[in-house]
Amino acid sequence: MLLAIIVIAVSVFLWIRRRRREAAPSAARLAAAGWLPPERQNTERSFANPEADAIEAALARGDWQPAAQALDATGTDWERRSALVGIIAHAAAKDDAWLRAWEAARPDDPGAAVVKAEAKVIVAWDIRGTAWAQDTTAEQFAGFHRMLREAREDFDRAAALAAPDDPTPYASRIPLEKGTGASHETMRELWAEITARAPYLFDAHASALLYWYPRWRGSEELVREFAWGAARTAPPGNLMTMLPLMHWHDHLDEDAPDVAFRSVDLTAMVDAALIDVAACRPDHPRLAGARHLLAYILTKQERYAEAVDQFRRVDGYVAAEPWTHYPTKQAEAFCLYRDAAIIGSGALRTGR
Repeated sequence: MLLAIIVIAVSVFLWIRRRRREAAPSAARLAAAGWLPPERQNTERSFANPEADAIEAALARGDWQPAAQALDATGTDWERRSALVGIIAHAAAKDDAWLRAWEAARPDDPGAAVVKAEAKVIVAWDIRGTAWAQDTTAEQFAGFHRMLREAREDFDRAAALAAPDDPTPYASRIPLEKGTGASHETMRELWAEITARAPYLFDAHASALLYWYPRWRGSEELVREFAWGAARTAPPGNLMTMLPLMHWHDHLDEDAPDVAFRSVDLTAMVDAALIDVAACRPDHPRLAGARHLLAYILTKQERYAEAVDQFRRVDGYVAAEPWTHYPTKQAEAFCLYRDAAIIGSGALRTGR
């Protein structure tokens, strides 16, 4: 993992150096144009999210009620509900005292139930770690599978408590099935439950994409069938066109020569994603993540003006792919690519 990060970091440095044919813009000029320096980039969020900030602050004080109220208020906005459950579950994975208080006060709350189940899966993956199987200890595997067994029971309960049309307990279950090596038949049965309730839930698709990767339970043929199938059939605005781009980035980006970024296939994928992003509702919780990845790829394609447009919409927040590949240098990586796009576009010269 460390070697891969070093290789990526070196490639970023060399790529930027080759393309800086003119002097880098000064901090003063960038600031005057409204661009933020690395030290002012938020490394915890991919976009400004005051609701999540308030919920996390309350949970840190042991107050679960803002989280419960936010989930109650989501109604049938499954994208928002899925994103909020993830935020709250990550907090519970660190300290669940407030979650136990929530369950005691509202024992049949579907929000608390799905948060508890998802938090256990997060804890399970934290126990296992990110190393390859041969580098993972027997104790780690034992803890991993113990937590997943507990989570399975919690997900069954969450699904029973949820509204009949709520896909969240089913979508949140995908990492559990991936971790236990569920069969294709099991995954397809789960997928039918999800898509019957929400055909284009982005979090579910992004999670299932990983299941179909060759290193988990799928193959190149199956992952392409899944990603491109969703991208072709979904109406614009659902961000399904990001799935082929995510697959390309995960599998081909690191070793791809510069010319690969200007291929006809990748250009077509990016063009489709730009249309999707333009049609997406402004408050979609995964829109910013799409903009971050597009900004990066557009810069690599030397489509600088288009990249600058995406960078401008997310500047100040860097907790997204691909910047999270640089755990201690997220802001610096973001600003390197952003500044390269600004230079290439001539935005500072023209005052845009």
